[in-house]
Amino acid sequence: MAQIELGDVTRRFGTGAAAVDGLNLHVPAGCFLALLGPSGCGKTTALRLIAGLERPDSGVIGIGGRLVAGDGLFVEPEDRGIGMVFQSYALWPHMDVFANVEFGLRVRRLPAAERRARVRDALELVGLAGHARRRPHELSGGQRQRVALARSLAVRPSVILLDEPLANLDAHLREQMQAEFRRIHREAKTTFVFVTHDQAEAMALADLVAVMDAGRLQQVADAQTLFRKPACAMVARFIAGGRTVPVAVAPERPAEGLCRIRLQEQVFDLPGDAPSGQGLLCLRPRDLALAQEGGPGPRLHGHVEDARFEGGDHLLTVVIEDGPHRSRVTVRSASARRRGEAVSLAATGGWVLRAA
Repeated sequence: MAQIELGDVTRRFGTGAAAVDGLNLHVPAGCFLALLGPSGCGKTTALRLIAGLERPDSGVIGIGGRLVAGDGLFVEPEDRGIGMVFQSYALWPHMDVFANVEFGLRVRRLPAAERRARVRDALELVGLAGHARRRPHELSGGQRQRVALARSLAVRPSVILLDEPLANLDAHLREQMQAEFRRIHREAKTTFVFVTHDQAEAMALADLVAVMDAGRLQQVADAQTLFRKPACAMVARFIAGGRTVPVAVAPERPAEGLCRIRLQEQVFDLPGDAPSGQGLLCLRPRDLALAQEGGPGPRLHGHVEDARFEGGDHLLTVVIEDGPHRSRVTVRSASARRRGEAVSLAATGGWVLRAA
């Protein structure tokens, strides 16, 4: 296993905006890191830079304490000690499973006995020990993905890079493969960097998730921290469909880890780390509850703009207004509500962050 370091890495294509813009990223040795973000955010370019399939315009890249790009040096992909698993599997159709997994070992001119042992170990690790003589067309999508992973594992790389490897699988197979990827990562003890646009996939698989947007790194954290303590508005809105509401943050702190905010002339004490002044309150459906008008505690007031039935509940989009600000939040309700109906909301959670 090896750590990965990217220092102020930039990559441009043509004269447009940078695909990767001043990226600083540390991936600890043995970590399972997911690169997550919307389409065009730069995550695949970042993966290709680590792999050596792209050259950075500036900055440095290190793998396992060894400089592989920058300062006038560029190490070719085959000399970086990495494995790569593609979305398309990239298996040789005329070769059986054994030969596909063995291919990289033949290129490295390993002795035949060692090649056989490594292929056997890799196939056992991915649960395909009995499939060595099958051809790719005889395998399911999940099995072909395991062959592609076994081929990378057989060369015993210090890092494995995975470019949306589950995107071509149906939902049931993706769930199965997520569990398999976690198991294989634990047993292989190799650093994994995994590109995905699927939040649920990233949160389920990775030790750390790096959220990117417009070529820049927005936040690196574990799944719970991203969900509960987003560092910026982009992460707050991107992760789990959060909504942000402008609020005034008071100078006083009611307790450690709490912010006192004012919204609709009501005062709320909620978790956060925003300084005094203007802030943003990140709210998800679990942070709000419909409440009785005039009930105890501060209340937000708004009207239902949209409603749909989802997951056994009615999911309401509620518009709340505060001076010049008009915001939309989402709340779950056990009962149906009409569009345009006035409602009161109790804030049971949320996160107060610095305004952009």
